[in-house]
Amino acid sequence: MDYTKINAKTIDEWVEDGWQWGIPISREEFAKAKEGQWEMVLTPTKPVPKEWFPHDLKGKKVLGLASGGGQQMPIFAALGAECTVLDYATKQIESEKMVAEREGYQMEMIQADMTQALPFEDESFDLIFHPVSNVYVEDVLSIWKECYRVLEPGGRLLSDLDNGINFLFDPDDETTIKYSLPFNPLKNPEQLKMLEATHSGIQFSHTIEDQIRGQLQAGFRLQDIYEDTNGEGFLHEQGIPSFWASLAIKE
Repeated sequence: MDYTKINAKTIDEWVEDGWQWGIPISREEFAKAKEGQWEMVLTPTKPVPKEWFPHDLKGKKVLGLASGGGQQMPIFAALGAECTVLDYATKQIESEKMVAEREGYQMEMIQADMTQALPFEDESFDLIFHPVSNVYVEDVLSIWKECYRVLEPGGRLLSDLDNGINFLFDPDDETTIKYSLPFNPLKNPEQLKMLEATHSGIQFSHTIEDQIRGQLQAGFRLQDIYEDTNGEGFLHEQGIPSFWASLAIKE
């Protein structure tokens, strides 16, 4: 099963249906960012702390890793960063292109699978912005190693990490545990059947060892971290965190 192609096609369909994370920012939001009024999210509800970003982004080389959709990268561009976005979903790349043409800035846009070696030279970027896209990837350690390789010394990796809790529950019932962890539909037919029935692509749970320890094994130093909820639903109402956001530094 070429599951990454399935996920790219699924996300394209979500974008066509009005997916929250595929709606580009407006002209007004871009204009405000140019005036210094901006915020970004990695997780559903909490803005990323401003101190996680370099004090001055002008001229910084930023990679949006699986971060298409015209939401975060236009803000980086408005702040003067030199931006590159890599995403496997066609519609997400098209959204980035639309915003860049509308606002008149240049950005390199690459449609590629992040499970493969990244198409960049060593030490090419000052910052990587990486939303919660690891849920669509079976092996994340190779991604952390590639992030480490393409970052400059002192470079920053900002990541959103699903902690696995969501995978325990039926999508229509967050009050009863139905599935076990790890959640890997390539090895569990029942899990695959559920994802297919709910048009959810091919998703995977990952442990703190995969996510945080994986970054450390790749060579990063963990600088900061926070938790967030789904933003809606029963687990959110109970205050149960389902995501981590991490700031890691290449030493």
